[in-house]
Amino acid sequence: MVTKVLLVSSTCIAISILSLSSNAGWRDWLNLDSDKATDTQTQQSAGSTSLLSNTDVIGGLKEALQKATQHAVTNLGAENGFLNNQKVRIPMPGALSKVESTLRTLGASQYADEFVETMNHAAEKAIVKAAPIFSKAVANMSIDDGMKILKGGDNAATEYFRKTTETDLSQQMLPITKQMTDSSGVTSSYKKMIDKLGFAKSLVGDKNVDLDQYVTQKAVDGLYLMVAEQEKKIRQDPVAQTTSLLKKVFGSK
Repeated sequence: MVTKVLLVSSTCIAISILSLSSNAGWRDWLNLDSDKATDTQTQQSAGSTSLLSNTDVIGGLKEALQKATQHAVTNLGAENGFLNNQKVRIPMPGALSKVESTLRTLGASQYADEFVETMNHAAEKAIVKAAPIFSKAVANMSIDDGMKILKGGDNAATEYFRKTTETDLSQQMLPITKQMTDSSGVTSSYKKMIDKLGFAKSLVGDKNVDLDQYVTQKAVDGLYLMVAEQEKKIRQDPVAQTTSLLKKVFGSK
């Protein structure tokens, strides 16, 4: 009788051990499988960009900047492209703020408005004339850290573009702006505005402002701002990725 009880007990213990071992095995297998699944997902995620060649990355970034620059120039170079866009509208130079406030106090706001309008019209004409300069600057870019830019913020390429080209772009654009300020009547409008101060002219002083430099810098600032907006759109919106290369590079992020 005792032998039978011991036999039954031994059998139960064996079954329990096998059951625990089996369950542990299943748990181990499931955990291993889960780890494999996680590893696979990680590899797929990392592989989406690792499949891109350096040529793809640089080509995609340049194409995005070319597209963004063309869009910016087209919009800014349209009639009232600067004037009607509050983001890039060129205001009265800060040095002339007293001149503007005095004119408005005297009821001669139209002279201040006319001066601001001529500056903005000069900028829109200059930006169109300078389009080949921007295009060449993008085409000649050498991007060693292309992947870093690709993985950077929404305007990483634009900021890199600005850092490496702004000085040269401004210098090359300055003579073009000078031609446009002359043809748009900026200088004459400025003189008319100052002369309209009359007796108040002595109160605010005849400010010596380099208008050509001022308009050039504001025009270039406006360009980079618009380019940055387009870069962000290309990065985030599949609809804006209009070529196979743009889809390949920015769709992989």
